[in-house]
Amino acid sequence: MRAFRVAYDGRPFYGFQRQPSVPTVEDAIFDALDDLGVFDRESAHRPDGYAAAGRTDAGVSALAQTVAFRCPEWCTPRALNGELPADVRAWAAAEAPAEFHATHDAERRTYVYDLYGPTLDDERVDAAAAALSGQHDFHNLTPDDAGTEREVAIRAERDGDFVTLRVAAGGFPRNLVRRLASVIRCVGSGERGTAWVDDLLGPEALNGPDGVPPAPPEPLLLADVDYPGLAFDRDDRAATSAAAVFSARRRDHLVRARVAGRVADGVGEGETSPERPD
Repeated sequence: MRAFRVAYDGRPFYGFQRQPSVPTVEDAIFDALDDLGVFDRESAHRPDGYAAAGRTDAGVSALAQTVAFRCPEWCTPRALNGELPADVRAWAAAEAPAEFHATHDAERRTYVYDLYGPTLDDERVDAAAAALSGQHDFHNLTPDDAGTEREVAIRAERDGDFVTLRVAAGGFPRNLVRRLASVIRCVGSGERGTAWVDDLLGPEALNGPDGVPPAPPEPLLLADVDYPGLAFDRDDRAATSAAAVFSARRRDHLVRARVAGRVADGVGEGETSPERPD
């Protein structure tokens, strides 16, 4: 059994878990393994022993999604990347026990959410994060009907115009991290008071205007998954290649943001044409 660390840009995909007729990260991985001859998609539902650490939503990205399956020794992160699309990159691997299960054996999962918040009050953000941390029934912050009691740790850090939320737990019900981000944004902006957090964590169901919609998925990243006793070896060539791919994407988005900023500034100032060089 071998486990792989996989990074991906979630925006082109309809989530991690495979679905009919739409692109998903899992489909991209299965296609790569089929192309490599590790398993045959026509005759098998999934690779032998296959499991994944989690099922990220559409638009959510990952640094350390973890998938495991039985495969030959030559099936390395570098080999996988030869068949994977550029949006999905394997970068480390670990030899795992035969009974290893990437979902059930995960001890802790950590997500990072970047809130754009130049106007958020840091003290209010910290108060909301502290109130939401600990053992609670999060039934008002997930569409799930079961498994809503969790022990969650939330740390908020100011990073310029952003507030970075690091949210860790053994597991998460659906949408929980994105709804936690919504709650912290609302309290940090002064739109809601901290007493609202107590109501959300109470036994009564809150719907309608008192309910919490999930924050947008694109700022969310599956940053880490901990497995006791499992040591991942970084594939230097695969990791360097992956870093280059995502660095190029970062440059592209910085350029796009700069252009969008010029348009916004120009419209805001009432300009009708750019200045011409002499």
